[in-house]
Amino acid sequence: MSISENIKKYQGSLPKNITLVAVSKTKPVSSLLQAYDAGQRVFGENKIQEMASKWEEMPKDIQWHMIGHVQTNKVKYMAPFVDLIHTVDSLKLLREINKQAAKHDRVINCLLQIKIAEEEHKFGLDHQDALLLLAKDIQATLPHVSIVGLMGMASFTDNTTQIKEEFTTLKNTFDSLKKTSPELKIISMGMSGDYPLAIDCGSTMIRVGSSIFGTRNYAI
Repeated sequence: MSISENIKKYQGSLPKNITLVAVSKTKPVSSLLQAYDAGQRVFGENKIQEMASKWEEMPKDIQWHMIGHVQTNKVKYMAPFVDLIHTVDSLKLLREINKQAAKHDRVINCLLQIKIAEEEHKFGLDHQDALLLLAKDIQATLPHVSIVGLMGMASFTDNTTQIKEEFTTLKNTFDSLKKTSPELKIISMGMSGDYPLAIDCGSTMIRVGSSIFGTRNYAI
C-alpha cells in the first residue's frame, strides 16, 4: 500500500478521539508530502534539527511533535514552531523550554514522559516524580509551557501481557495525576505494533511510523 493509502486506512479505522502522529523521522520531505496530501497534519520527529529543516520546507498548517529525547541545548531550534513535546522528564528541561518559548511569545505544550518499560535505557519519570513536578505551580513560574498530558513507551517485547500491564500503569498514573491536575488531557502511548492494545488501555494519541512510511532508513 502507498503512504496515501496507509493514511486513509488509519483515518477510516481510528476512533474519533484518537490523534494519529505520523512518525516521519529519517523520511524525505517527498514522503511527508504524500501523507500531507492525504490529509495528515500531525507529524512526529525524534531529531530536532531534522524537524526544523522539514518545518522550513513543509506547509505551515502542520503540527510538529518532538517524540525523541530532548537535549536542553537544542530546544532553541524548535521553539519557534513545535506544537507538542512528548518527552519532558525534568524541571530543568521545562525551564529551558519556557525560556526559549518566551523569546517567541509562545506557549509550548508538553507531555511528561513516564517510565513504564522495564528496559534500563528508556527515559522517564516515575509516578512520584511526576506528582512532585506537577505540584510546583508551573503555570505561575513557567508561563510559556503547558503540561497537557503524559507519554509512555512500552518494552520492546512480543509479550502482550507485559505490554498491557505497562500501558495500564500509564493510564492509572494519568487518572491519579488528573485528580489534582485536571488540565491533563492527552495519553500518548502505542506505536505501529501495539497501538490497538494501547487504545484499549486508554491512549488518546498514537505514534505510527513504519505502518505508514515503511521501514526506517537507519543510515541517515
